[in-house]
Amino acid sequence: MSMPSLEVDRETGLLSGIACMCSPHCDDRPHGVGIDALVIHAISLPPGYFETEPISDLFLGCLDADAHPYFKEIATLKVSTHFLIDREGEIIQYVPVTRRAWHAGRSFFRGRDRVNDFSIGIELVGSDQTRFTDRQYGTLTVLTRALRLAWPAITVDRIVAHSEIAPGRKSDPGPYFDWVRYRESIASG
Repeated sequence: MSMPSLEVDRETGLLSGIACMCSPHCDDRPHGVGIDALVIHAISLPPGYFETEPISDLFLGCLDADAHPYFKEIATLKVSTHFLIDREGEIIQYVPVTRRAWHAGRSFFRGRDRVNDFSIGIELVGSDQTRFTDRQYGTLTVLTRALRLAWPAITVDRIVAHSEIAPGRKSDPGPYFDWVRYRESIASG
C-alpha cells in the first residue's frame, strides 16, 4: 500500500487533509514543555470489536453507557488521543498535537512522570489478542515520519508502548505489535 505523505502544522498541531473531531478531553501543555515522545496504544470497544464509532464516542465524551454492558464501566472516563488509526489505515485526529491529549494516564518515562505533558498518543484499533493490519503499519509509518519531521526531538528511542510507561497497569499495544517491522519502516524513510 502506498500512503501519501502527511504534514503536521506546527502552529495548529493539525494534520493536513484530516478533519479534527476535537475531543473535549484535552488541555494546554505545560508552559515550556516540548514534545519529545510518542506513545503507541491499542484500543477496541467493546473489547475484541474493531468498530471506530464507540471509540470515537468515548474520546468525544458521548459514549452511550446502555449500548453495551462494558460501556457502563467506561462511559464516564475522560480520555482522548491525538490520533486513531483504524483497521483500514484511516486516520482520525481528536486533539491537535500542540495540546495535551489524555492518553497515558499515570505514567513514567525516563525519569519524568506525567507523560501526557510531553508526548503524542497514537491509538491503533486492535487488541492484545490480534495482529495489526498492513494498512495500519503503513499509515503509522507515514504519520510517525510526519510527526518526527515536525518534532525532531521524537527520536526512535523515544517511541514507546503504553505498557512501557504504565507497567502493570497497561498492556497495549500488546505482543502482536511488530516493533521490529515498525522501527525498520520509520528508519528507512
